[in-house]
Amino acid sequence: MSKLSIYKKVLGNDFNRLHPMLQKRYALDVDSSFKATGIMREIKGGPKWLYPLFRLGVNWKLLFPERGKNIPFSIKNTSRLGINGESQIHWERIFHFGNKKRFFNALMSLDETRGVIKDYLGEPPLVYSDLAFDVPEDGSLTIHSLNQRLVLGKIEVPLLKLFHGLATVTERFDEAKAVYRIHVTVRNPLIGHLFSYEGEFVEDA
Repeated sequence: MSKLSIYKKVLGNDFNRLHPMLQKRYALDVDSSFKATGIMREIKGGPKWLYPLFRLGVNWKLLFPERGKNIPFSIKNTSRLGINGESQIHWERIFHFGNKKRFFNALMSLDETRGVIKDYLGEPPLVYSDLAFDVPEDGSLTIHSLNQRLVLGKIEVPLLKLFHGLATVTERFDEAKAVYRIHVTVRNPLIGHLFSYEGEFVEDA
């Protein structure tokens, strides 16, 4: 079995066009990890009537209702093997609102046949999304969500596009400040803006 990072596989030769620090960050071969801490400069939400949905999402370590500026943040990406021998990357993202810790967790793996990253969001997973990875000319990384499903235990129900939470993630390395910068936006075709955050982080020593 190849120990090559799932991100190297899905990007192919484009992986080498990433900024070297992004290559380092996403070169998560089996049994490796990436840990970092930083600040989310701003976390925004959508319409207030969605508050109950975001509050419920806390139970799955997926959504949370808190919003604000200059929120302490930590991230840990851990590469591991699933029970079927599949290479997986566990994402643990923690936002610190005072004494409250809010999570936005996921488990990613590679669908080599379709050339997409499989993303199971929440713990236990509640939403599934295909992810497409691209490398713009400036060496940053862009991630877009594609087809999505609602996960109900062992049953996965395809979601109509009207119910999709369409995520766009942009990540780059700021050489002047020696920090990673990230901007995440989630939109719905009908409602518009649902959730977003942007900020910066540095790899833990």
